[in-house]
Amino acid sequence: MTTDIEVLISQIKQGSEPALLEFIEAHRAPLLAFINKNMSDGLKSKVEATDILQEVSLNAVESLSQIDFEQKTPFNWLCHLSERRIIDNHRKYFQVQKRAAGREVKQRSPSDGEGQGFMDLLIASITSPSQAFSRGAKEMKLLLALESLPEENREAIRLKYVEGLPTKEIAAQLGKSDVAVRVMVSRSMVKLQEILKHEDEFKSMLGP
Repeated sequence: MTTDIEVLISQIKQGSEPALLEFIEAHRAPLLAFINKNMSDGLKSKVEATDILQEVSLNAVESLSQIDFEQKTPFNWLCHLSERRIIDNHRKYFQVQKRAAGREVKQRSPSDGEGQGFMDLLIASITSPSQAFSRGAKEMKLLLALESLPEENREAIRLKYVEGLPTKEIAAQLGKSDVAVRVMVSRSMVKLQEILKHEDEFKSMLGP
């Protein structure tokens, strides 16, 4: 008899992002255990395992279409992404870097360049919406996409990616459960990324 997990895996292999997010949530406990096991004590003092798992979720959605699941299982792939995010976070917090002047915003780790660009656009649009329209088409598109989300979703994204709050604190502020906030943020981020992705695909069809 086919199990729910087997159905999810089959859908993931067909490129279903909702199935991927559901699979990640179903395997949340073992993934967090894997992340905690591979994090150094120093890194644990800087970032929570749940934040790294959030980064893994975003990275997985972005790269889903590029993965050959004949070579690895979805769970092994997520563990590999977790290792990469742990390394990225270690570099972020423990390598000496010159930071730009001004208020430091706690950002999530980049995803091979693409994720960093998205996060830059997101944070810029949230923190300076009045300037988004003067920056360019993508900034404007993302700002409009943000405005299309429910106010509660926008606030959760702001608290997590601009204020850098853990989901437990966000849940307390919004009067929701930790799980509900994680799901809300994940789905909202996927929706925003899809809007920009579809815009790029449409432009590429039009040509130069």
